[in-house]
Amino acid sequence: MNADAMTRTPALIGVILAAVAITFLLVGLGGDAWWADHLYAWQGGTWAARDAWWSAELLHVGGRRFSIGCWMLAAVAWGLTWSGHVPQAWRRPLGYVLVTVPVATLLVAVLKTRTGIDCPWDLQRYGGTHPWLSPFEARPAALGPAACFPAAHAAAGYAWVALYFACAAGPSLRTLRRSGFAFGLVLGLVFGAVQQLRGAHFLSHDLWALTLSRLVATLSARVWLRAQLRESTAARVTPHRTPIAHSALR
Repeated sequence: MNADAMTRTPALIGVILAAVAITFLLVGLGGDAWWADHLYAWQGGTWAARDAWWSAELLHVGGRRFSIGCWMLAAVAWGLTWSGHVPQAWRRPLGYVLVTVPVATLLVAVLKTRTGIDCPWDLQRYGGTHPWLSPFEARPAALGPAACFPAAHAAAGYAWVALYFACAAGPSLRTLRRSGFAFGLVLGLVFGAVQQLRGAHFLSHDLWALTLSRLVATLSARVWLRAQLRESTAARVTPHRTPIAHSALR
């Protein structure tokens, strides 16, 4: 599927339906608990990685700073399109990245404060004090607020899947669009995995961080880059005729 087709409504619906189906397996059929149980038991019945330097400082705090640093590099590159040091044709794709990445991250950060879902480390099952509640169950006021779904730290990585559309729309880097998508996917997987090891999130929390990041990237590309994506697709599928072949067709 080309980048332009990925911005169309059927593709968006497909992403949502896939996320809902996987969520049923993780939440409805116990996939979240199964995986968290194994991580908790593997660490000796505790969240040993919760305050470890490599997880809390290097990959959590450092990971967030890395994502911010990548954004700042994109901002510098965007600024250089005005001086001619970066091709002007990259101004729109870079502007798209500069807006889309923080919007996706902020959306997840805001949603997690509204959903009222606990982190694994808060639950009695994993050494915490809170009972396990269904996502559809009313949260008792005595438990206080909870802000763990979706996973904001994973979203700081997954938001970079927007590079797929930026590379697909920008000149000279179309062949790197899959590498751009892989960069965001791997970054999100690493950020999500370390938070799961720390007891901060379930798998479903990361799933929706990815889903929302992908939807924001796609909807933004649909508005911001649609014309360039269509031109890019047309350029790849239109055969280039050589002068000999052209004269032979006359």
